[in-house]
Amino acid sequence: MSSTSIGKYRWTICALLFFATTVNYLDRQVLSLLAPDLSKEFGWSNTDYANITAVFQFVYAIAMLFAGRLIDKIGTKAAYTLAIVIWSLGAVMHAFAIPAGEATVNVLSALGLAVVPVSVAGFMLSRAVLALGEAGNFPAAIKATAEYFPKHERSFATGIFNSGANIGAILAPLTVPWIAAKWGWQTAFIAIGAVGFVWMLFWEMLYAKPEHQRRMSKEELAYIQQHDTPAEPGAITSEKTSWLKLLTYRQTWAFVFGKFMTDGVWWFFLFWLPKYLEVQYKMQKTDIVLPLTVLYSMTMVGSIGGGYLPAYFMKQGMAPYTGRMRAMLLIALFPLVVLLAQPFGYISAWVPVLLIGIGASAHQAWSANIFTTVSDMFPKKAVASVVGIGGMAGGLGGVLVSKTGGWLFDYYKAAGSIQTGYAIMFSFCAVAYLLAWTVMKLLVPAHKDITDL
Repeated sequence: MSSTSIGKYRWTICALLFFATTVNYLDRQVLSLLAPDLSKEFGWSNTDYANITAVFQFVYAIAMLFAGRLIDKIGTKAAYTLAIVIWSLGAVMHAFAIPAGEATVNVLSALGLAVVPVSVAGFMLSRAVLALGEAGNFPAAIKATAEYFPKHERSFATGIFNSGANIGAILAPLTVPWIAAKWGWQTAFIAIGAVGFVWMLFWEMLYAKPEHQRRMSKEELAYIQQHDTPAEPGAITSEKTSWLKLLTYRQTWAFVFGKFMTDGVWWFFLFWLPKYLEVQYKMQKTDIVLPLTVLYSMTMVGSIGGGYLPAYFMKQGMAPYTGRMRAMLLIALFPLVVLLAQPFGYISAWVPVLLIGIGASAHQAWSANIFTTVSDMFPKKAVASVVGIGGMAGGLGGVLVSKTGGWLFDYYKAAGSIQTGYAIMFSFCAVAYLLAWTVMKLLVPAHKDITDL
């Protein structure tokens, strides 16, 4: 049966997921792009900035666990709507961080608790609300992909919507510094944050469960559900799956460890690169636009190409799990070039930009595949919960990376050699994927479907 006779509405859903992920990363990156100027305006140290980013990552980590559970319970459509409303409000809140910080400090003082500077408290609160909503994006998107795509198309669909992270990362440096320079940093947060409400309107109009989707043909529904097991006849049920039960599977721990080791690498690049370019290469305001645009444009190749690579191996006769792990091993080798970023950075700023671009591109390829291992191995009713558990682990790994980075940068800055701090962090970023792949392979040496949930 041709793709024309089957229908293509599932790709409309993929497009919605792509744009949601784009908005997600636009909102997430505004602070990092304004961080050099905000640090000067409010007198933040690297540790202050690390604390602000760590709050986002910590709340994101905890919320990811419950986001997955909530999505499994109330369904993809309602949960995604709730998530984007919360994160869009959180994004806009950054513009009012100072009055929010004053209120927060007053409350903490009344309780006799230690007080942080007003600006730090305000941005921490705003990041916490942003993280609470953004935690719903990937569990909901992965579940929507499991609902709307057969297993053999999921990694490619995941790669496409995951590339929205790259588009968001590209659009942010093209828009945020310009808006801030013209109308002020508060307007940048408000303008970018409001975009999420536009997406929400299209989501409400176009999304429904496949079996209730009037815009989709019966042939396409049958195509999507062709490999569903009798235990899960196409629909995602609201039946609860115990977290403790999920934690008894090696497949869960493989996903958890892979996320813990590698999520922090991407977030380190996302949150710290503007400050790195300012500190090491004296780039100011709009100077960072072209380097970051080039770097994040490179990551699109990894996101889409990484989603296709396992399919290539499967066409060569490999079993799905074997092909996916082969692809992930190859992907894990590319970040090793980041080891050269500091040793050869004296040549030009473009050397670390391009090398880190290769590493970041590899991360997106890795991300497309590691997410898909969940929907490959678990029944649909448990997908969002497992993604949530892994997302929590990834968030906690990100907290550790951010806090470690902030401490190292302040320590080596005081010692007159902040470049050494970046060299240490880049070294971890380079080897994290090989370490993650090795442990994942040891935990799950061969694919086995989970049928007892």
